[in-house]
Amino acid sequence: MNKTEKEKMLSGDFYFANDPELVIERKKAKTLCHRYNQQVQDLDEQTLAQILGYASDAYIEPPFYCDYGYNIRFGKKVYANHNLVILDGAQVTIGNHVFIGPNVVISTAGHPTDVSIRNSELEFAKPIQIEDNVWIGANVVILPGIQIGANVTIGASSIVTKSIESDCVAVGNPCRVIRRLN
Repeated sequence: MNKTEKEKMLSGDFYFANDPELVIERKKAKTLCHRYNQQVQDLDEQTLAQILGYASDAYIEPPFYCDYGYNIRFGKKVYANHNLVILDGAQVTIGNHVFIGPNVVISTAGHPTDVSIRNSELEFAKPIQIEDNVWIGANVVILPGIQIGANVTIGASSIVTKSIESDCVAVGNPCRVIRRLN
């Protein structure tokens, strides 16, 4: 049985992102994000629930952008400052008591380094997990397939290219552990 492009995307295989089903789903998410971003006085919890597919107590300052929304799982008491971008072709799990600074990009989406594959318009998505009690500074970029352990601080402007263990402070480009907390 052949997988659909969505099934390939969700399983981490190369997939064609311009598949009509995926394009429709991204347009729906973008329309809902636009609506959410217009509510600058009071957060639009109902629209956020439509984006995610479930009710959440996450406090996401507008503007907020995502590709699909249904692949994002927020824990309790998540706060994200302005201009959070989550490219959620794969599952993005964000734990409890996570604080996200402004201009953060969390991207499960990646493109092959092999030029012939990349030019065939195929891409991939790998899940990202951010555990409990994490602080992500301003302008951080988190790449596909990353896991950030519990009780971690990621310094501003870091680019997270490899998973980060629990209980530490990590900074830089590429992001690396500079201090352990226990």
